[in-house]
Amino acid sequence: MTIKSDQKSANFLNSADKRQNSLDKSQPKIQAMFAAIAHRYDFLNHLLSMNVDRYWRWRTTHLAPLPNDGSPVLDTCTGTGDLALTYHKLAKGRNRLVGTDFCFPMLERAQVKKPARSGLDFMMADTMRLPFPDSQFGLVTVAFGLRNVADTDAGIRELARVCKPGGTVAVLEFSSPRLWPFSWFYRLYFKHILPRIGQLVSGSKDFAYGYLPASVATFPERQALADRMTASGLQSVRYHPLTLGIATLYLGKKSPN
Repeated sequence: MTIKSDQKSANFLNSADKRQNSLDKSQPKIQAMFAAIAHRYDFLNHLLSMNVDRYWRWRTTHLAPLPNDGSPVLDTCTGTGDLALTYHKLAKGRNRLVGTDFCFPMLERAQVKKPARSGLDFMMADTMRLPFPDSQFGLVTVAFGLRNVADTDAGIRELARVCKPGGTVAVLEFSSPRLWPFSWFYRLYFKHILPRIGQLVSGSKDFAYGYLPASVATFPERQALADRMTASGLQSVRYHPLTLGIATLYLGKKSPN
C-alpha cells in the first residue's frame, strides 16, 4: 500500500514521541542489556516467536531483494547476524555484505556463525553514526533494531545517507496486531507471558524481555513510521504487515538524483 500522511498518524507520532522519552534508550543501557542476553539470544528468538522470525527474514529478502548490479548490502543493528546471513546465502558471492552493531558480545555470536572465507564482514558501529561514506550500499536493512536506536529519525537519516541513489532502505520491526480477538491474545502473550519466559531462560538481571514489549508499545508503527522515513528523504515508502501485523516491513527508495 502507498503511504499518505493523515491527522491520525500525526497524532500517534506525537504521542509516541512522548512515550519514547520515558523509556531509557541510552547507549550504555542498551549495550549492557543485549550483552547480558547474547548467549541465549538466538534460541529465545526462535522459541518466543515459534520460529516465525525465520519467515519474517525470508519474506524481507524477497520484498527487498539483493541489488541486481552487485552493489554491497549493509545490515545495521545486525545483532547475531541472522538477516545478514540470510542475504549472504542468497548472494552466493555476487554482493558483498556488511553487518554492523554496537554490542560486541552479539557480534561475537555473529562471527561464529559466519562461513569461512565469505564476502560477509561484521563490525562494531553505532547506527546513528555509521562509519561509511555517503551513497555506498544498494540495499540497507535493519531488523528489529531501529526501535532500540536512541534517536529514531537520526537512525533513519543514516540509513538513507549510506544508501546509493536508487537503492532501497528496508526496516523490519515489531508492530501491534489489530484484528480482534487475535490482538487480545497477542497482547496477553507479549506483555505478560513472553517477558517471564525470556527472563527465566536468559537469566537477564535487568529484565531485558520486559523492555521488548515496552519498546514496541512506544515505537511509531505503520503510517507513523512510514511518515518518518519519508521525512528523512526516502521516496515511495510502502509497508507490508506480516503474520497478522505482529511485524511490519517498511520499504523506501532513495532518490536516483
